[in-house]
Amino acid sequence: MSQPTTPRVPGVALWDLPTRIFHWALVVLILVAWFSAEENMLLHRWSGYGVLGLLVFRLWWGVAGGSTARFASFLTGPSATLAYLKTVGERSPSHAAGHNPVGAWSVVAMIAVMLALTVLGLFAGDIDGVESGPLSYMVDFDTSRLCAEWHELLFRVLQGLVVLHLLAVAYYWAWKRQNLIGAMITGKSAFAAEPLRRGRLWSLLVGLILAVGVAWAAAKGLRL
Repeated sequence: MSQPTTPRVPGVALWDLPTRIFHWALVVLILVAWFSAEENMLLHRWSGYGVLGLLVFRLWWGVAGGSTARFASFLTGPSATLAYLKTVGERSPSHAAGHNPVGAWSVVAMIAVMLALTVLGLFAGDIDGVESGPLSYMVDFDTSRLCAEWHELLFRVLQGLVVLHLLAVAYYWAWKRQNLIGAMITGKSAFAAEPLRRGRLWSLLVGLILAVGVAWAAAKGLRL
């Protein structure tokens, strides 16, 4: 006699396309910036401008984008975050509509570190002044060198946050049987608490204009 099969739960839309493109484009550009830092400063700088543009877009999209991308939809206070931490060891998957409370604050931390890291890179200067950032002319030499040191330090902090992020993703996959990477690729999840409400087209266009404008202005050293 054949065994009864468990009905498959259809995926519910969780992440909109702009959020997913932002996520994977950021992964690529961070890797490019990392591996080009010592060998190709031109590529390093342009990948940094790309990261800056993506972060500007994400900040805008966090206010005017799809429901699960909005900061107001997933950021919680200390009590809700602590309450969620008590359930982390349970086998049942998270049914949060987007980021869970702990993941939400880790996302904010990574965005804040990347934004500070990128801005400091714009003002950073090397000893010879050959490979300096496009805004290094706005500060004195000692300040530009300090920016360079903090730029490197914050990248180490970012590496630590990324490691924690990957460990959390692996934990959810192995223990809770929840594929967070798959959801960020397909945009769907069987565990979404509620379906995605997508952002408006005009919001997307404004975000793209802001992202390209800020990245281009930074590349030109604000000398437009």
